[in-house]
Amino acid sequence: MLKILPAYADAVKRYVHFRLAPQADRAEDVVQDVFLAACANLGAYRGSASFESWLLGIARNKVRDYYRARLREPQTLEALEAVEAGTKIESPFPQFDAHLDKESARKKTWEVLNQLPEKYRRALLWRYWDDCSVKTMALRTGKSEKAMERILARARDEFRWAWDQR
Repeated sequence: MLKILPAYADAVKRYVHFRLAPQADRAEDVVQDVFLAACANLGAYRGSASFESWLLGIARNKVRDYYRARLREPQTLEALEAVEAGTKIESPFPQFDAHLDKESARKKTWEVLNQLPEKYRRALLWRYWDDCSVKTMALRTGKSEKAMERILARARDEFRWAWDQR
């Protein structure tokens, strides 16, 4: 099975380089992480999808992990805009990327998130980016679940209002 992995290396590299186009210098590290994860989890491959789809799913998750780690690094909106100002690259996997965010929506989302108060921004990122439950969020903050639900509701309202203002 390990001999099969190099046959899919080009597809994984193209996908990761496309998704990290502005940070191409990081792409090789992410590609390496994809294949390390694939080797470690070969037993989990059930064959219900093609092997390439399985590898691209791992790649998608590794790219998402990379951006989540970047999200935790303090950055200004200007730095994010500078990164996103890179040249547009046509996707080698249009069907695979169809469900991913459009460039303008992602930019607007970051702009709106950066306008929100810290507690609202954190609540939204935990809930929708990290997929945290309200219970987990409450434990992290030391608040009750009801209080956390209320903060999340207010954060959604603030986000919606700020989104409509742009």
